[in-house]
Amino acid sequence: MREFLDRTILPALGNRYLQGLPDASRVGKGVVFTTDGYVVDPLFFPGGDIGSLCVNGTVNDLVVSGAAPRFISLAVILEEGLPLAEVKRVLASIRRAAGAAGVAVATGDTKVVRRGQCDKMFITTSGLGWAVGRPDPRQIRLGDKVILTGTLGEHSLAILAARGEFGLESAVKSDCAPLTFLLPLWKKGVRWMRDVTRGGLATILSELAEGLPFAIRIEESLIPLSRPVRAAAEILGIDPLYMACEGRAVMIVPPAAAGRILDHIRSFGAGRRAAVIGEIGLKPGRPGEVLCETSAGGLRLLEPLTSELLPRIC
Repeated sequence: MREFLDRTILPALGNRYLQGLPDASRVGKGVVFTTDGYVVDPLFFPGGDIGSLCVNGTVNDLVVSGAAPRFISLAVILEEGLPLAEVKRVLASIRRAAGAAGVAVATGDTKVVRRGQCDKMFITTSGLGWAVGRPDPRQIRLGDKVILTGTLGEHSLAILAARGEFGLESAVKSDCAPLTFLLPLWKKGVRWMRDVTRGGLATILSELAEGLPFAIRIEESLIPLSRPVRAAAEILGIDPLYMACEGRAVMIVPPAAAGRILDHIRSFGAGRRAAVIGEIGLKPGRPGEVLCETSAGGLRLLEPLTSELLPRIC
């Protein structure tokens, strides 16, 4: 996908707003704008559904881009024959999620296509928010700390279990949730923030490291994982560092601010297992690299995900 964007999309549409492929763009004084499409399969999964996912995904893209979410648009494509009860269930979920995140559905569109031309329901949302901060990788310094706001992989595991493709049973629920509780941190010294979605933690840190004159070092033993995710990863041979979340963020913060930032995150239920998992350094490692110190004491070079672990996860 990254290659496709670089070789096809950007040459055709590239402009100053798309430089760096941000999660959201600043399109006016204090106005931040984002958009995303949702094709998750199945529509309903433990801990959420396509309705809560589309709201929280859009809200979180704004939050990690330094914006307080205010409005979203909602474009829905429905397949002929989809039960009306399922449509109403998704709409009720959208309403609840929007209320919890403090956003209003301000505009939208609905289309119905023939059976077989769409898989049940696709949703595209856009979001508008007001700037309260700004992620700036140029401000990252040696010794800065890497903070993860919670455990990895619950969303991936919930989707995997809901599909039943591997005969896997799990009581785990998706971590799908709004990250609005992180907004005050933009005033507490956060230099950079991203939500941990497709590609997982390893891919997101790799993309950040590409533009840094430093290496990023993380420690495997410090990364919070739930027991179900750890067990599923071992059984299926899936690396948790590449598993997606829909309610977690990773951030870079100054060492002096790490303590109070962690205290703020842990004061919320979704952040109770937040942890410092690494730091910005020079050695070992070269500029642009992400190194993971394994539990066995070795060093592992992390690279971006090169194939989709679990298609249609969001």
